Amino acid sequence: MRVLVTGGAGFIGSHYVRQVLTGAYPAFADATVTVLDKLTYAGNEQNLAPVADHPRFRFVRGDVCDAALVRDLVSATDVIVHFAAETHVDRSIVGASDFVVTNVVGTDTLLQAALDHGVDKLVHVSTDEVYGSIEDGSWPEEHALEPNSPYSAAKAGSDLLARAYYRTHGLPVCVTRCSNNYGPYQFPEKVLPLFVTNLLDGEPVPLYGDGLHVRDWLHVDDHCRGVQLVAESGRAGEVYNIGGGIELTNREFTERLLAEMGLGESWIRPVEDRKGHDRRYSVDWTKIRTELGYEPQVGFAEGLADVVRWYRENRDWWEPLKKATGGRR
Repeated sequence: MRVLVTGGAGFIGSHYVRQVLTGAYPAFADATVTVLDKLTYAGNEQNLAPVADHPRFRFVRGDVCDAALVRDLVSATDVIVHFAAETHVDRSIVGASDFVVTNVVGTDTLLQAALDHGVDKLVHVSTDEVYGSIEDGSWPEEHALEPNSPYSAAKAGSDLLARAYYRTHGLPVCVTRCSNNYGPYQFPEKVLPLFVTNLLDGEPVPLYGDGLHVRDWLHVDDHCRGVQLVAESGRAGEVYNIGGGIELTNREFTERLLAEMGLGESWIRPVEDRKGHDRRYSVDWTKIRTELGYEPQVGFAEGLADVVRWYRENRDWWEPLKKATGGRR
């Protein structure tokens, strides 16, 4: 089995790579893994250090939009897991061009190469944000796409391209849409590592607006396990939502984090809300549970404690990244 992982030096992609190469997924126990990553600000080879010397691992620095490079890599690939994307909403509000290029053009480049070389399966990893915002209930996979940020609009475009390649050409592609991920190695501009590292530095946490925006929290280990189930057994042309089953308002989430770190609400600093801030996300993940047997296994209390411990013990990983990007809302 030859697996190509795009964006494999990022937060989620690197977790998936580490899991594959340390035997977490028996169906891929003998897989060779090639990572393609451009190493933009959020890609970090240190994320792959635990498996860098593995005999079945290869790292290629390059752009998913580089058609010649992508064709070369895909020609020696059985399965593609496509994580590569620009993902931070705040950055997409400042400027959307990079998001359109990487998320849409890059995905098209990969899909075309996969079609040309007849790969067995391509898993396109997407986000619940493509659905927009929902007041009540949860989105099934058939819900219309109504993205509200440039980031989610670019991801929705890539989802539709994946669907088109299946419907037009029969390309064996699946799409996964996950809820809010958290875990170790997450870049410190995202809310949980930003808040944890602020608190470790003795600084308050910047909470958007009234703090009543609702998110479903999904540990990266559960997300990657869901992606693997789709890679192994997902039906071509299908979309699979992957959720964590832990819905919290941002204020509730912040209060739980403060309690975990032995701090009180005085550490919260309200800040002006983000433009177009979606009020609530919630995915219905009945399909992946009934078809593929997915269930989240990492409880939020356990996962949160582990994340706090990891950032406390790995200041040498996050401190340079935070300094280089400002690290504040």
